[in-house]
Amino acid sequence: MDSNQPALVLGFHGCDQAVAEDILCGRCSHLNSSRNEYDWLGHGIYFWENSPARALAYAQQQVSRKKRKNKIEHPAALGAILDLGHCLNLLDSQYVPVIQAGYQALAHWMDELDKPMPQNRPAADGGAALLRDLDCAVINMVHATRREGGLLPFDSVRAAVSVLRTPSSAKRREVNNGWT
Repeated sequence: MDSNQPALVLGFHGCDQAVAEDILCGRCSHLNSSRNEYDWLGHGIYFWENSPARALAYAQQQVSRKKRKNKIEHPAALGAILDLGHCLNLLDSQYVPVIQAGYQALAHWMDELDKPMPQNRPAADGGAALLRDLDCAVINMVHATRREGGLLPFDSVRAAVSVLRTPSSAKRREVNNGWT
């Protein structure tokens, strides 16, 4: 089941123009990892594969967000050639058992702590965005259990974005992801 991605991919990161310029001019050697509880694919740096327009649109959406730690004032998209390495590729069904095991490990751990499972929830702005606390916790648990079990760590996580909205209400519908 464990294999490396055979090819390099083009990735685009939505950010503030100053961040992009700092990276390109060498004033900063790396992007900062996102560590929010609601980061969909766990903690890390997010790129849109082969889509500079989507990365820029993401950065533009962030301009109006009021509760953002790293405020984007001048949206930009920063491109990079990425080697996904040992990738948790959620586009490949062979990784479903890995996610299911992560979910079960998280459920067991939360039960031991006598805490409720994290839940995915709508964003406060009422738009299509979903704060993915559960998804983030599951992915982070996958990484932790691999580390603790002495297994080869994943270098990256790859997934497709799915946003389904009802035409009349524009409310997001959750897609059954088969984790349970």
